[in-house]
Amino acid sequence: MEYLVTMTTHAPDGTSEETVDDIRTREAARSRVLAAQGHLLRLWRPPLEPGEWCTIGLFAADDRGQLEEILASMTLRVWRTDVVTPLSPHPSDPALARG
Repeated sequence: MEYLVTMTTHAPDGTSEETVDDIRTREAARSRVLAAQGHLLRLWRPPLEPGEWCTIGLFAADDRGQLEEILASMTLRVWRTDVVTPLSPHPSDPALARG
């Protein structure tokens, strides 16, 4: 099943740029692993105002429990809130036509 996840991150006040850079680097590495495993299908960065930190991700998981494990494994989860939208197949999805 696929899930659209809006991930909004809020670094705590007073967090050093060094700490933010470190956690973002580790998040990027974890995202590459999840993509290689077929769990992270796509990421988007919507237009943001200064100081905003939001990403939209398309994830694949067997069920909501597995999705939670995947999201919990991501480094930024300690600073992040996630809004999850389960996606159901649509009959006109080009991926279904490819078989």
